[in-house]
Amino acid sequence: MNKKLMMMLVAMLTALIVAACGTGSDDKNASSEGGEEGKKVLKVGMEAGYAPFNWTQQTDANGAVKISGSAEYAGGYDVQIAKKIADELGLELEIVKTEWDGLVPALQSGVVDAIIAGMSPTEERKQSIDFTSNYYTSDFVIVVKKGSPYENAKTLAEFSGAKITSQLNTSNYLVIDQIPGVKKEVAMDNFPAMRIAVQSGVIDGYVAERPEAISAAMANENFAYAELEDGFETDPGATDVAIGVRKGYELTEKMNEVLASISEDDRQKLMEEAIANQPAAE
Repeated sequence: MNKKLMMMLVAMLTALIVAACGTGSDDKNASSEGGEEGKKVLKVGMEAGYAPFNWTQQTDANGAVKISGSAEYAGGYDVQIAKKIADELGLELEIVKTEWDGLVPALQSGVVDAIIAGMSPTEERKQSIDFTSNYYTSDFVIVVKKGSPYENAKTLAEFSGAKITSQLNTSNYLVIDQIPGVKKEVAMDNFPAMRIAVQSGVIDGYVAERPEAISAAMANENFAYAELEDGFETDPGATDVAIGVRKGYELTEKMNEVLASISEDDRQKLMEEAIANQPAAE
């Protein structure tokens, strides 16, 4: 009798253990599939240091987005475009702050899903990554120190003998060769460093896209930019700005659809707001 009772107890305990294990597995599956935790993420890479396209700030003011792994936030034109893309695709936006030279490798390795960083779709870059349609088009100007001999220059020839640079691995740096007699300085890693170099007199100027030049002049009264009547010759790939994606990325066409829905007036308004909202330069 005791033996039968013991066997019954063992059978009951076994059934309870099996049931408990089955319930735990079902709960785990339900948790991973539902709610905000299950929402897919769009990881966007940018420098967060190229105002007004993108910059770093301390709060979420003016629609800034938290930078992944940081207490800081990213703001600017690129951030607003990224928010529109993520919202329309039903994805959660994550900003990954990355040095300029690390953006393409980060995209290729899957660290980020897209580059929204004021990047131009040059033929060289198209060899390694794909691009969406354009989301901004600009032109090149030269940022100089306020009151310098170059402030009112109207032609490239007037910069003969000037010490000029721009950012490493950009079209901005390549067009410097079009300036006759220029002293082409070593390329720099980022635009904040170039602003400091201009202000201290280490260089006479740097080549930038017009929005960055306007941004520099508005943020700091020590900067100006030369509006050239006889300026740089560029192909559209050098002055257009597009989203960088991996080869064959499945969301490229959907991104193009979102970009097509943003009117030119809305794009200009977003850029004007970005210029107005940028942090003051140090």
